[in-house]
Amino acid sequence: MKYVLLAKISPEWTRRWDERVKAAVAKMKDLGITVDAGGYTQGEYDFIDFVDCKDPQAVLAYSIWYAAEGFGSILTLPAFSGAEIKQARDRIKAATKKRK
Repeated sequence: MKYVLLAKISPEWTRRWDERVKAAVAKMKDLGITVDAGGYTQGEYDFIDFVDCKDPQAVLAYSIWYAAEGFGSILTLPAFSGAEIKQARDRIKAATKKRK
C-alpha cells in the first residue's frame, strides 16, 4: 500500500537534523517501510514522503514512534493509483446494480 506522509519537525530537532534523519530512516527500515520519494517543503509541513508498506499497522507504528521521540508530527494519507480508483468506482457500480 502506498502512503503520503506530511510531516512537521519540532523546533528542537531542526537543530539536530542529521540525528533525526538517521533515526527515522533506521526505524522505517525496521518496520518494512520503503521511501519511494520525498522532499522538503515550505508552508504548513516541513517535508513530504511517498512510502510503500504492506502492513498498515507498521505505518501507524512509525507515526506514533516519530511523535513519541519528539521529532514532530506526521499526517498519514493512503495513496491510490488510477487503477485502484477505477476498481473502487466499478465496485460502486456493481453494488448499485444489485440494489436495482
